[in-house]
Amino acid sequence: MTDTIGFLKAVQDGYTFKGESYKIGWAMLDGKVVADADILIPFKTLNRHGLIAGATGTGKTKTLQVLAEGLSDASIPVVLMDIKGDMSGIGAAGIENDKIKERCQLLNIDFKPQAYPVEFLTISKEKGTRLRATVSEFGPVLLSKILELNDTQGGFVAMIFKYCDDTKLPLLDLKDFIKVLQYVSDEGKQELEKTYGKISTTSTGTILRKVIELQQQGADLFFGERSFDVDDLMRIGDDGRGMVSVVRVTDLQDRPKLFSTFMLQLLAELYASLPEAGDLDKPKLVLFIDEAHLIFNEASSALLNQLETIVKLIRSKGVGVFFCTQNPMDVPASILAQLGLKIQHALRAFTAADRKAIKETADNYPISTFYKTDELLTQVGIGEALITMLNEKGIPTPLVHCMLRAPQSRMDILTDAEIDAIVAKSKIAAHYNETIDNESAYEILTKKLSDAAEKTQEAPQPAHAEKTIFDNPIVKSMARTAGNTIVRSLLGAIGLGGRKKSSWF
Repeated sequence: MTDTIGFLKAVQDGYTFKGESYKIGWAMLDGKVVADADILIPFKTLNRHGLIAGATGTGKTKTLQVLAEGLSDASIPVVLMDIKGDMSGIGAAGIENDKIKERCQLLNIDFKPQAYPVEFLTISKEKGTRLRATVSEFGPVLLSKILELNDTQGGFVAMIFKYCDDTKLPLLDLKDFIKVLQYVSDEGKQELEKTYGKISTTSTGTILRKVIELQQQGADLFFGERSFDVDDLMRIGDDGRGMVSVVRVTDLQDRPKLFSTFMLQLLAELYASLPEAGDLDKPKLVLFIDEAHLIFNEASSALLNQLETIVKLIRSKGVGVFFCTQNPMDVPASILAQLGLKIQHALRAFTAADRKAIKETADNYPISTFYKTDELLTQVGIGEALITMLNEKGIPTPLVHCMLRAPQSRMDILTDAEIDAIVAKSKIAAHYNETIDNESAYEILTKKLSDAAEKTQEAPQPAHAEKTIFDNPIVKSMARTAGNTIVRSLLGAIGLGGRKKSSWF
């Protein structure tokens, strides 16, 4: 017989928190909702990061949407990486239907259709406020990791940055960096070697090829001015709710290097610019990365190490990072271990490899006396999930099968006209979408080389003596012949020239 009373007590003990929290749903046992078994998420622990996982069509995106709504209502700014293009609906009010009405009655939740304050951002040609960063802001270490350079090449990049700092050459976009690379391997090579040491043309060639590869993925749109200020990600709307910044990256699915470049730079910038916050009652910002496997699949070991380091440290700045992916195994174990909140939707078992992955996934969750986790993972319905998180003391809560609440915003995408209207009302779009091309390394070096070429052409040529008749080659030849004849005659006169003739006597 199922111990419903014991289950309810375990849930209430495990999911009752002192600080402010958000009801995400009710716990389930034997496939049925258990009354009063509220599943709450404490805002205090959301800077300990999280994971939303599950097969396609199981409700991951809607769970992400529900979490974003709860955070916004609590005046916590949110950043959503919308790589599938299905998160824009949070900017419009939802519509109640029979399924939503039934679910809200089951969970004892009032459905209040509402739109949330939204800012659409883009790093490509999508509609929205442009996100950019300069090459200088990346710095030599991060740029070297993005380009997957070895230690020697990374040292050379550091030398280029030092040279540009010393000579006041701003590195704003990729054409600046390429111009400096070309300059130090040709006209400026001797100048640099006097101060910074030997330059390898092999290294410059390799780095140049890797920069061009990054350009081919559209990085020119991201590197440049005006640089985006991360403070604009942490705004509060006029109504007191946290701003939901939806980064529209639907055209980057086939350009994972650019996507991972942007993600790493954003996290690094947040970490570098925010002060230490310690334990806050709620985070300053929560970042959701949908389709997170795109970051990890193409990332080098150096890039993963950098990401792992930032994820570990950024929680102290009051920032939470949530990865949304199909399978928890998509996330490296070193990063998975840093994720406090885990929301696991259903997994599919079509092959032996799938069943093995499900077994490994089950082993990542707390042992439960109420569920057979590996079996339940394939039976969880749409809009349901297995949940565990960290309480205020850092202790994992009991694993629960939870029926999740429905989003109050639209569970569909916005039309182009609706997106245009939101972008038009933006308070920051005009500022960041302005095209700026300040004088930088490219223009300075181009002018320097041009001036040097002009000086070479204007330099006075050596003066030539005035030509005379004796400069004529025929005259010169005749003069040599006449001269030789005269010399031979004089030598003959004194008995030294020519051969002696035989005497008649």
